[in-house]
Formats: sequence, C-alpha cells, structure tokens
Amino acid sequence: MFKTNVEQNNVPVFGSFESGQDLPEKRMNKESVDPRIAYQLVKDQLIDEGSARQNLATFCQTYMEPEAEQIMAETMEKNAIDKSEYPQTAKLESSCVNMLADLWNADDSEHYMGTSTVGSSEACMLGGMAMKFRWRNAARENGLDINAKKPNLVISSGYQVCWEKFCVYWDIELREVPMSEDHLSINTDIVMDYVDDYTIGIVGILGITYTGKFDDIKTLNDLVEDYNNTHDNEVVIHVDGASGAMFTPFVDPELEWDFRLPNVVSINTSGHKYGLVYPGVGWILWRDKEYLPEELVFDVSYLGGHMPTMAINFSRSASQIIGQYYNFLRFGYDGYRQIHMRTRDGALQLSQAVAETGLFEIYNDGDNLPIVCYKLKDDANVEWTLYDLADRLQMKGWQVPAYPLPKEMGNTIIQRYVCRGDLGQNMVTAFKNDLSESIEELNNAHILYHDVNTSKTHGFTH
Repeated sequence: MFKTNVEQNNVPVFGSFESGQDLPEKRMNKESVDPRIAYQLVKDQLIDEGSARQNLATFCQTYMEPEAEQIMAETMEKNAIDKSEYPQTAKLESSCVNMLADLWNADDSEHYMGTSTVGSSEACMLGGMAMKFRWRNAARENGLDINAKKPNLVISSGYQVCWEKFCVYWDIELREVPMSEDHLSINTDIVMDYVDDYTIGIVGILGITYTGKFDDIKTLNDLVEDYNNTHDNEVVIHVDGASGAMFTPFVDPELEWDFRLPNVVSINTSGHKYGLVYPGVGWILWRDKEYLPEELVFDVSYLGGHMPTMAINFSRSASQIIGQYYNFLRFGYDGYRQIHMRTRDGALQLSQAVAETGLFEIYNDGDNLPIVCYKLKDDANVEWTLYDLADRLQMKGWQVPAYPLPKEMGNTIIQRYVCRGDLGQNMVTAFKNDLSESIEELNNAHILYHDVNTSKTHGFTH
C-alpha cells in the first residue's frame, strides 16, 4: 500500500528500505524515493569526494558569496539562448561583453563583438573557427589554392587540450612550437618559421596551463606585423587568456597583451577561473566584426522572435552569466584587484616556502599568475619523488598534481599549485605547515610507493 507523505516523513532516513540498498548504477529504480532520503543518500555517495577548497589542481572557482549563490539558484531555469523571452538576462550578458571590451582596451572606433560560452574551451573553438573562415575567404580572394594543403594553426606545445580538439574537429594541422628549458613559453626566436600562407593564425597563451608562464604577446605582435608587411595572406593572433585575461588587467594593467596590439584580433577567457564564477561560463571577444565572418553568425527564429547567435552550444542555464554580472557589480575593478593581489601574495608566500627547502627548482613563482610550479633539483639527494609528495599532501586533504611537461620535456616531472581567490592567509599558512611536515615525513619514510623513474600524471591538470 502506498504511504502518505506524513508516513514517509516519519520514516528515519537510516531506517528506510532505501538506506539498506546500493544506489542504482545501471537501471533506474522502479518506485519513487522520499526527497529527504534521496538527498541524504546522494550526499553520502559524495562523502569521500575530497574538499574542493583544498583542490590546488584546478583553476576553477570553488567559492562564491551566499548572495551570488542565491541569485544563481533563483535563475537556473532561465535559458541563456532565449533572448526574446529573457531580454533582461540578454542585457546583462551584453553588459558583461562591454565591460570585458573595456578591460581589454578595445578601441571604441572599432565594432567589437562578443558572447558568453559554456567555458573557455567553447570560446577557443569559436576563435579558431573565425580564424579559419576568415583565412579561407581571404585566401580565395588572393588566388591561393585552399585545397593544396591543410590549413594550420601555430601554438606553443604547452597548449591546453581544447586546441588539439579544435584542430581535429575542424581538420586543421596543429603546428607546435616546442618548449625547452630556455623557452617555457612560446619561442619567439623561431615561431615565425612555423608560419606560411596556410596559417590561419597564431595562438598566444596568457597563462600556460602547465606552468602559468605567459607568452610574450607584444613581441609576437611585432613579428606578425613584420610578416604581414611582406605577405599577402595576413596572419592574426588569438589570445588564449583562459586564466590570465581576467587576472592580468587588475594586477598588471600596463602589460600589453590585449587589443592595444593591432594584430590581436580575438581573446577568450574563463569566467569560472579568475572571473570568480562557479564552473560553466566563458567569454570570447573580437576586436571588430571584420574578424568574425558573417557566416558564423546565425539569425535564429525562436519562440516567435529573431536573435543572432554565434555560440556552438544552444540551450543552457543563464545562471552563470548572471553570476558573472553579479561579480562585476559586486566587486568592481578595485574589488577584483584587491582579491587578485592578495591571491598573488599567497602564491608568492608558497613559492618562498618551496624555495626555502632547498630541494626544488622553481619554474613559476606566482608573480605573473598565482601559479607555483617547480621540479625536484637534480642534486636534491632524496629518495622520494613528487608523486610521493603529492600522495602525502593528499593524506592531509590537499589535492596537488604532479605530471610531466609536454613532449620535448617529457622527462621533466613538475608539481603545480593553483592559488585561487578563496585561498585565504589561514589556508596558505596551513598548507605551508602541511608541506613542511610532508617533506619531513618522506625524508624519514622507510617505504615509498612510486618508483624514482616513474613518469605519469598525478591529479587532473585542467
């Protein structure tokens, strides 16, 4: 006999039938479950997931203010694509684009365009597609046989995997400028050797995922300028600012990497990284509508209205867009700067603590982007590896990745901390203490799990 709501609410959660069963994995259960019980069982399933706040592997934001969470929860049902039904949400999205254009020094005399995306990966896809279509149109006008060779994209070998996906999906040759000990960002001495008439563009990375290093985009712009003065097929620069484009304008506004450089035609970023929004939002802007071919902008008839759309994805919640606007309104320029400067200070403190051990060679000290990255010194004279150190830190709750660098430097194992806006001074101090204890424990350990010559990835390095 079916139980009434009163009877269901009187059943203790851990006295219920469902609490004595494994959760379904392959087939949906036949009968409904009381919401109290369903909530508790799902929560318990996640009990050993790990603390997101202690996850120093991810760039993705792990804290928002309660008011931000509230406004996002209240707007989850809004469909971001449906601009005719939710015109105020569309206006907030447009306002975010305008603010980013101002932050990235777009010229008012040009007609910048932009859109939100699910994340910076979709934004990269859109930036790559725009470069490909524009190259193809220009190549035809210049009489180049576009079928003679596959078009190519030039990028540092420290690229994020979304660029490899783009090249596979859209049939582009990925030309990787190799990293080396002397060039942990794009090597501007040789980058133009990879460019030819079939190059759709060069990607400059403002914050390489592996190390946090910045490509020298100003020098790259000068090289491209010289190239374009002597070639018919113009090469353009897209800046992958997934991490740096929402950090650098606040802490180093004088650094020239953005639309102040004439050959930078598009920029993407992650709102859910240093834009301080929970995962699910990215942005891309083009300096002028000239750099976004018309065939990539669609006029969609939807629910009785017409709207332009340039995104790959369609229906999705508008809550992250609203969360982004909330942050822009709430923090303002000075608030973002205050948060980011303190975050950078935390990274510099961690870097100093690492350096003081005398065991590590630091690749990035957190000054340009709050990323601390290092390897064991060749003469460290310890029996443990960075994988062992990652294991020991994880015992204390910290998730810290250890992994090899790309291809040419695949024998170099590094460790990386991503310092986010929610890493307060108390957490910095706690981590420094745990790091010191972990090293001491390893130095006195009798059993080590990882072989010294092991080369693999420990933790998710997104």
